[in-house]
Amino acid sequence: MREIGIGIIGGGYMGKAHAVAMSVVGAVFGTALRPRLEMIAASSPDSAARYARDFGFARAAPDWQTLIADPAVEAVIIATPPDTHHAMAQAAFAAGKPVFCEKPLADTLENSRAMVALAEASGVAHMVGFNYIRTPASQFARQLLADGEIGRVTWFRGEHTEDFLADPDAPHNWRCDGMANGNMGDLAPHPVNAALALMGPITSVMAEVETLHTDRPGGRVTNDDHAQIMCRFASGVLGHIYSSRTATGRKMGYAYEIHGTRGAIRFDQEDQNALWLYKAEGPEATRGFRKILTGPAHPDYAPFCQGPGHGTGYQDQIIIEAKDFLTAIHERKSVFPTFRDGLAVAQVIDAALTSARERRWVDVPQT
Repeated sequence: MREIGIGIIGGGYMGKAHAVAMSVVGAVFGTALRPRLEMIAASSPDSAARYARDFGFARAAPDWQTLIADPAVEAVIIATPPDTHHAMAQAAFAAGKPVFCEKPLADTLENSRAMVALAEASGVAHMVGFNYIRTPASQFARQLLADGEIGRVTWFRGEHTEDFLADPDAPHNWRCDGMANGNMGDLAPHPVNAALALMGPITSVMAEVETLHTDRPGGRVTNDDHAQIMCRFASGVLGHIYSSRTATGRKMGYAYEIHGTRGAIRFDQEDQNALWLYKAEGPEATRGFRKILTGPAHPDYAPFCQGPGHGTGYQDQIIIEAKDFLTAIHERKSVFPTFRDGLAVAQVIDAALTSARERRWVDVPQT
């Protein structure tokens, strides 16, 4: 094993999560590369110094350019707002350094495409941060589908629902401005990523996008609150995706239901350590969904705990991401989800926005 110097840009919610993940991933998964928290950059030198002290970094950078240029930083994690991603990734790839970028890949479809071109031309490892699809339960769901356990798939429904802006009297804040901070930039990419991972490419969409609470104390809302997307997959299957930040009572409603000719699958992130499986077999009187508790027999579970049903949590998803990123660097191969996978999500979102604006079905580019 050898050490690898990690630089993280951004010390907020996700910056901290990635710092914690890189601190422990070697012990959890026994990775060939052992991360060293080398440098962190933030919105100001003072903030960077505070994060360096709190998270255990060797040094704080005065700005992100200094972090990327530093020879001791061998891989870069971008955990900043989407409108900064393109410039940071461009600099990191120019320096020949692997990049992990939080979702969404960029603030615009044009920048997403440019980032994919930069990543693939660089020849270094690159990943985008879709953490929810990495739970042991969802990885197991992908296996069941690949193995044909529920027969020919006939329908998909996915959602990501939360209620942090359900109250119309909640004050205007930074989430209320800019498309990347709205539902379509913040929440919708997750169920779209799930749909692509579980079902394959989406070829066309029909969508409605709405701002439910247009005015809040302190300002007018300039982005969307919720959206529904009807979709057609390349397989021919119909699907539906709903995302919302105004879904009263929902805290982490990343969920999906998949019907097949011989069974069905259900999952809800609020109960992330369980997968519900229905098999159309045996006497009708004994048929029904059965709850499968995740355990060491399921992907990426055993390194955390040897006890079935004991469960994994949100931070563990980020640790799994860290393991995958280090694996991609060490083995010099692409690991899902790459920047191109992030672009696929961006293309569906862009097509959905076009559909809502023009009120028609829109084809999704397959690039």
